[in-house]
Parts: sequence; structure tokens; C-alpha cells
Amino acid sequence: MDLSQYVFEALRTGEEIILYRGAQSNHQDLPSILLLTPPSTQLVPETLRKMAHEYSLRDELDSAWAVRPLVLSEHRGQMTLVLEDPGGETLDRFLLGPMEMTRFLRFAVGTAAALSGLHKKELIHKDVKSANVLVNPATGQARLMGFGIASRLPRERQAPEPPEFIAGTLAYMAPEQTGRMNRSTDSRSDLYPKASITEVCAMFCWRSINVNCRDRSRTYPGTELCLGTQEVDCVWRQTSDSFRIAFSCSR
Repeated sequence: MDLSQYVFEALRTGEEIILYRGAQSNHQDLPSILLLTPPSTQLVPETLRKMAHEYSLRDELDSAWAVRPLVLSEHRGQMTLVLEDPGGETLDRFLLGPMEMTRFLRFAVGTAAALSGLHKKELIHKDVKSANVLVNPATGQARLMGFGIASRLPRERQAPEPPEFIAGTLAYMAPEQTGRMNRSTDSRSDLYPKASITEVCAMFCWRSINVNCRDRSRTYPGTELCLGTQEVDCVWRQTSDSFRIAFSCSR
């Protein structure tokens, strides 16, 4: 694939990988693409392994619920992974402020549907997080990406390792993925971070409700329609410690 015909814009910059969206420059018939590339020309072997593994899953992923890889190639001296571009933004970009209830519900349902499609293929993602979910803000349709450590095994045991060597994202990770529980990793392990994502979105949704209701109270004195601080704290205390950690890491 000739990538010189595209103009790239960074969508997300991480320590390990950068996500770009490539738009056609002069050729009107070229579709837009997504591009994953390391932030440095000095490629870390583990990053290359993840990119190659994600590419190896291309025939098992469905465009209805996943961002499918197209080609693994070199571009400007760097190894890159070219992906389909179904449009939309990564979910973490919507967690920068209050979220409307309708959008929250659409994202929650869309993410659940994407995970369902993945698990029907007997795949385990193992790194579900807001940065690895591409969502359409108009429809709520979600597609998973970031399959660098995904597993084809229906069940596997994780050996205990120091936190800095554990594959995945600790803030969202199911406890069994740390290797510190007497339990195997399976498809249910993806539901744990999904619940964390939903909890984070819910908190931003509650913020939106509070802001809207406070404005309404100023307009119509005497109305008490918003969630008070005590009610939010009560709900928040009922969530697990992992959800609180995930929320604090996502802000």
C-alpha cells in the first residue's frame, strides 16, 4: 500500500504507539485509513510483536465490531500497521467532560455488542479500555481495536509477574490477568474492564445531570431535580476499588 498518497493526523499519542487517521490528498477514490506506528524509529521488539499479532488476527475479526488490520508494512523507516477506518473517535476522547444520558447508553450498548461479536469468535481481547474502543457518536456503534495481546485460547493461566511486566492496562485489568489469583483468564475477563468503562462513562453522565439540574434550579427556584453530592458519594462508595482506580486514571 502506497502511504505517500495520504495526509496523516494524530488521533492519540501513547508511550508505546501512536494512532493516526490518514485522509486522501489528491486521489479522490482512496478511502481513509487508520495507522498505528511506534513513537520512535527505534522499535521495541515487544511493540513489533504486538503489531504482528494483531495483523495475524485480520481474518478472524469482523468489521461490524472490530477495526480490522489491512497490511503490516514499513513507512518512513518505521514499521506500521494499517487499519480500516470506519469513522468515529476513540471513546477516551469523549471522557473529557459531561456526557448526555442518550450518548452514554448508546456507547454502553455498542461496546457490549462489540464484545459479544468478539467472544462469538472465541477470542479474548485482554486489553479492553476506552482508548481501544472506536465509537460513532451519532449511532453509538462501537468497534474494538488494540488486539496486540488478544488470545485465541478459550482459557489460559497467567503466571505472576511484576506490575511493570504485566501485559495490558492495570487500571482496567481483570484480577486474574495479574496472575495473582487462582483463576484462569477467559472471555469473562473482558467483561471486567467493560464494566469499568461503563462506570467511568456513568460518572461523566452524572456530572452532566448535575450541571443541567443546577442550571434549572437557578432558573426555577425551589426545584430539586439534581443528584446531590451525598447521593453521588453513596453510589460511588458502592462501586469496587478497581472502578475508582479506573476513573481516576481516565480523568
